[in-house]
Amino acid sequence: MNSKKIAVIGLGYVGLPLARLFATKYLVIGYDINETRIKELQSGIDSTLEVEDDVLQNVLTDNSEMDTGLYCTNELEKIKDCNYYIVTVPTPIDSANRPILTSLYKSSETIGKVLKKGDTVIYESTVYPGVTEDECVPILEKVSGLKFNIDFFVGYSPERINPGDKEHTVEKILKVTSGSTPEVGEKVNNLYASVITAGTFLASSIKVAEAAKVIENSQRDINIAFVNELAKIFNLMDIDTHDVLEAARTKWNFLPFEPGLVGGHCIGVDPYYLAQKAQEYGYHPEIILAGRRMNDSMGKYVASEVVKLMVQNDIKVKGSNILVLGITFKENCPDVRNTKAVDVITNLHSYGANVDIYDPWASPKEVEHEYSLQTTKKILSKKYDGVVLTVAHKCFLNLDFNSIRKENSILYDVKGVLQGKSTGRL
Repeated sequence: MNSKKIAVIGLGYVGLPLARLFATKYLVIGYDINETRIKELQSGIDSTLEVEDDVLQNVLTDNSEMDTGLYCTNELEKIKDCNYYIVTVPTPIDSANRPILTSLYKSSETIGKVLKKGDTVIYESTVYPGVTEDECVPILEKVSGLKFNIDFFVGYSPERINPGDKEHTVEKILKVTSGSTPEVGEKVNNLYASVITAGTFLASSIKVAEAAKVIENSQRDINIAFVNELAKIFNLMDIDTHDVLEAARTKWNFLPFEPGLVGGHCIGVDPYYLAQKAQEYGYHPEIILAGRRMNDSMGKYVASEVVKLMVQNDIKVKGSNILVLGITFKENCPDVRNTKAVDVITNLHSYGANVDIYDPWASPKEVEHEYSLQTTKKILSKKYDGVVLTVAHKCFLNLDFNSIRKENSILYDVKGVLQGKSTGRL
């Protein structure tokens, strides 16, 4: 009998791939409060497309007493016999860019109800340094009545999953691990090392691991903000930014970042987590927040550039029909969380334009729920005054643009992937 029984709390873009991987060696109880999601997974279907249906079906089990396999449930009773609890719930921000840790706190309360002596709780959700030990542990102690580092232990191993990426899957990404004691750190590290083929890195403390995660995406955010600022400058100078970057990339140590819309659940969120904690210590982070302001401004900037092109082409903007290609936060992925394509659409509406949104990857129901916008999975048989490509889905690259554009129309390429077909690009 396998001595390790793992509960994965939260079966979304991060939790499901991890649960599936662990289920190849251990019994994993996948727990989620979303009953619809549980029924979907029990039927062997993953609407996030992170785990292929046949791969999921290969590890699914309807017996929670097996040695290996994935058992999905929304019943708390089913996770009470686990000795490892891995938390993979989302940690978004609110409208004022403040961290929302509600799901993390509620997950801690849930685990506290079933926590036993000797159990280990591992957090994977992105947080600012100190959340695991200073905020989650007290909840575990209060609800369970157990003592931290005496009766139970915790670890932190930040998720590094890249939604939609079928090359850099969870087992192929090196995993940072940590524990609340040196012994627990080794224990947590060995658990992940047993399934992560890319290897693991044991950080010196939980706070170090938390900080490492939050700066990974902050660094990327700042670099993209730099090239976004370059794009604004070079556009004023009538210089093609992509041509400039192509030339600069010939130097061996030039970092190959591209301008664009920066959304999603990580890059567009994590810098605010770090900034929040810095401000609690009395430090106002200038570079981090400047990068965020730049990237958050890009949706409005793209819309203004589209309108400028239309005016230059004698196209009446108010009442015009514009097609936006893509509303997910990145290409070839159904994830619409914190997508900045919405900013482009909202600003085009503010100019009086009529906007249709075509995205075969996005769920129209989810988009309507999140943003109150109507989308279609099939392109409409009409011609537009303007077409704006905001997401580089592969299926967009070979579109017959002549069939959807009026004779006097503009095609704006936010991603710079249309290779000469566009009349303007970021």
